[in-house]
Order: sequence, then structure tokens, then C-alpha cells
Amino acid sequence: MQIYYLMLYFFVYGFLGWCIEVSYATTKQRKFVNRGFLNGPICPIYGVGVTVVVYFLTPYKDNLILLYALSTVLVTVLEGLTGYLMDKIFHHKWWDYTNQPLNIGGYVCLIFSLVWGVACVLIVRVIHPVIHKILTFIPHTLGLVMLAVLEICIFVDLYVTAAGILKLNHQLEAMAKIAAELHEISDKLGENIHEGMMDTIEATEERRKKLEAATAESRKKLEAATEEGRRKLENVTEESRRKLESATEEGRRKLEAATQGSRRKLSEGRTRIGGTADEARQQLQARSEELRKKYEELSGQGGAVSRRLMKAFPRMESRQYKETFNELREKLRLKEKMKRKK
Repeated sequence: MQIYYLMLYFFVYGFLGWCIEVSYATTKQRKFVNRGFLNGPICPIYGVGVTVVVYFLTPYKDNLILLYALSTVLVTVLEGLTGYLMDKIFHHKWWDYTNQPLNIGGYVCLIFSLVWGVACVLIVRVIHPVIHKILTFIPHTLGLVMLAVLEICIFVDLYVTAAGILKLNHQLEAMAKIAAELHEISDKLGENIHEGMMDTIEATEERRKKLEAATAESRKKLEAATEEGRRKLENVTEESRRKLESATEEGRRKLEAATQGSRRKLSEGRTRIGGTADEARQQLQARSEELRKKYEELSGQGGAVSRRLMKAFPRMESRQYKETFNELREKLRLKEKMKRKK
């Protein structure tokens, strides 16, 4: 019989806790928000927490100070343990008291623990006796049928919610991998541009030096030949002068041809380097565009469970994919805002 009533307490206080959370959210946000972890109208943490408090602390209801102290400690332990386990199991932090003074890991804080202590005193001494009296009026057989139906519903709800959270985690993981690859491609594009520029500069500088050296050498030879020809010209015949001038003109042509050939090779080298760099850059840009489209598709594939949880827990955080989760939640907020405007 005791287990029977404990199960009833769980569902009654879970439902009442859900009502309190919804009322608080409605007052704060001016709209209905399903604040439960599950899809149905029940908050399991309230059901478990209040049932444990009632079961263990009812014997101390006549000692107000001891009841308050034990309530504060017990509720703090339950809230902290629940938050920690949910964080480790689902990799999400469902509430966060980090900004509150005297908090422990963001799971519990002194102010809320003291408030919960007062609430538990009221429950044990005032509310629970009334709830228990009402439950005694339910026929035992009807109560068992109700418990069986409610247990089936809560297990189905738990399965759907857990599957939705796991789906959200896979979605965040895929989005985080795409974001990392996009960052890597961005780095490669920068390196590609840098290397292409450096190769072009180095090749240009090397060929420029070779061209200057060849030009200088040819100029020296031409000047030496011209000077030598000039000296001979004074002592040779007109025919010899023409031969010398012809040789000088041929030297100039060879110099110009060599210069033009070097310039042509330099231009071909630049084109070849630039073509390779452009091809690699185009491939990276095409991959980047493909990843961006996939990222946008993933960001718009959030399930109903994940959308509801992000609304229900405004301070919910993802341990592994914090930035991606915040981006996903911001997109959801903008979509909701646009719907309200329409």
C-alpha cells in the first residue's frame, strides 16, 4: 500500500510542479511554454523530489527548525545530483546557477536552496496532508489502473524525449564537424593564396636576376666588341667597317632576342603558377559552398523535441558543442519572432 501511495505522490507532485513551472514561464515570457523535461504535463524532478521529502521528512514535521534544515539539505542534494546526472547522460546542462552567489557547479545555489527549504516545510506541514486525504478517496482498483496507464505514458514520453535529445546531439556533432572543415578550408585558401603569391614573387625575382645578368653580360660583350671594332675601324678599309657594323647589329639583335625569350619564359612561368593556384582555389571554394549548404540544411532539421526543450530551458547549454548549440537556438528564436510578426 505504501508503494501505491508513493507512486501516486510522484504523479501528483510532478503534475503540480509542471503547473508551477508553466505559470512562472507564462508570467515571465507572456506566452505558454511547456517547461517540463518530458513532453507531457509532468516534471519528474518535482515528483521524485517532493516524494522523497515527504517520505523521509514527515516524521520531523513537528520540529520546524530541524524540518527546514533537513529539507534544505535534502533538496539541494537531489537538485545537484539530478542536474549532474542529466548533464553527464545527455551532455546538456538544463539549468545554470553560475551567475548566482554561492553556487556549486551551476547545479545548485544557496538562494534557491533556502527557498526550496521553505517550500518543503509548507508541503510537509500544510499541502501534503490535504493531498494524501484526497488520494484516499480514489478506489484502490481505479488507482492501480490509473498508475498503469500513467506509467506507460511516462515511459513512452521518456523514450521519445531521450531519442529527441540524442538526435539533437548527432545534429550538433555533424554541424560542428562541418564548421571545423569550413575553418580548415578557410585556412587552406589563405595558405594557397599566400604560397601562390610567394612562388610568383620568387620566380619573378629569380628570372629578373637571370635576365639582368644575361643583359649585363651581353651588353659588356657588345661594348667590348664595339670598342674593339672602333679601334680597328680607324685602320681598316670601308669594307671592313661595314662587316664590323654588321657584326655589331647582329649582336644587338641576339641581345634583343635573348631578352625577349627570357621575358616570354618568365610570363609562361607566372601563368603556370597562377593556373595551378587558381585550380586549387576553385576546388576549395566549391567544397566550401557544398559544406555551407549542408550546414544550413542541418540547422533547419531540428526536431519538435529539441525545439521544445530549447524553449523550455532558456539557460540550457551543450557541453561539447556550445557555440553550435547557441547558434541553433538563436536561429530558432529568430524563426519564432518572424512567425509572431506574420
